[in-house]
Amino acid sequence: MDWLLDVARRAAPTVVACALLFTSAFANPAAMASDYPTRPVTIVVPYPAGGGVDAMARVVALKLSDALKQQFLVENRGGGGGTIGTRIVSRAAPDGYTLLLGHTGTISINPAIYVNLGMNPQKDFAPIGLVASMPVVLLANPAFPAKTVADFIALAKKDPGKLNIGTSAVGTGGYMAAELFKSMSGIEATIIPYKGTAPVINDLIGGHVAIAFGVLPPALGNLAAGNLRAMAVASEKRFSMLPDTPTFQETGMPGFSAVLHYGLLAPAGTPPEIIDKLSAELRKLVADEEVKKRIHLEGGDPMTSTPAEYAADMAAEEQKWGGLVRKLGLKVE
Repeated sequence: MDWLLDVARRAAPTVVACALLFTSAFANPAAMASDYPTRPVTIVVPYPAGGGVDAMARVVALKLSDALKQQFLVENRGGGGGTIGTRIVSRAAPDGYTLLLGHTGTISINPAIYVNLGMNPQKDFAPIGLVASMPVVLLANPAFPAKTVADFIALAKKDPGKLNIGTSAVGTGGYMAAELFKSMSGIEATIIPYKGTAPVINDLIGGHVAIAFGVLPPALGNLAAGNLRAMAVASEKRFSMLPDTPTFQETGMPGFSAVLHYGLLAPAGTPPEIIDKLSAELRKLVADEEVKKRIHLEGGDPMTSTPAEYAADMAAEEQKWGGLVRKLGLKVE
C-alpha cells in the first residue's frame, strides 16, 4: 500500500495542473470568444429556400464567413409555420455554432398564435442583432380584374367568400397581413396558407390563386418580367424598388402596415462574449455599402442594432402582432 501512496503523491501535481488548465479554459469565456469560431457555424432558416428569411440568411452567412474566416452555412429546416426550425435552435447547444435567422413571424407572431409552441422566443434566445426590414406586398396575377386595392375590396364585397388569398404559412408576416387586411377592410375571403412564399408565387403565376400577400424576394424577377403585378406596399413610404406601387395608406387604408424585421439569434445561455463578437461583426457588415445594396436588391432595407435593442424590438413586435392575434382569436393547435 505504501507504494500506491507514493505514486499518488507523485501524480498529484500533474493532475492538479491539468485540472487547472481545463478549468481556466472553460472559465474564461473571453478567451473562448477570441478564438471563436474554430469550426463551421450553422445558420438555421426555419422555412424552405427562396423566401425572405432565406435571402437574408444567405447575405449574412456569406459576409460573416469572410469576416470571421470560418464557414457560416445556411440550413433550411422548414415546417410548422417556422416553428420546427426555430424550436431546433432553441434547444441547440449554447456554444455559438447553431444560430437562427429569425423574423417577425417566428419570433413575435408564433408565440401568440400557436397553442403548443414548445418554447418562448424571448426567454429561449439571445438576440444578436437586427439585419433588415422588409415590407409585405399585395401581389396579383396580371389577369386579376381589380387594378387597385379599392377595386379589390369592391370585388370581394360583391361576391363575399368567393376570393382566395394566398399567403405563406400560418403565423408568418404574409399571413398576418392578410388577416389584418380582412379585419380592416371588412371583406369575406378565404386565406390559403402555403409552406413558404415561393410556392405561393408559383400558384399565383399559375392562376390557382388570384391575389397574395408576400415579401418581395421570390417575386422580384416575375414582377420585372410582367408575370406578377404589385398592387400595394404595406409600408409607410413607397418602396424605392417599386416606385410606381402605392402604399396602402395612399389607397385609402390609413394605419395599414405590415413590415417584417429580420435578425440573428443564438440559443439562450450562449456566452455574452460570443454574442458581442457576432453582434459587432453583424453591425459592421450591415453598414457595408455592398451589403446594403444586396439587402436592397433582395427587397429589404438594412437595419442594425445592439443585442439589447433587438430584444426591445422583439418585445414591441410581439405586442403589436400578438395583440392582433388575440383580437382575432387566431389559434393553431
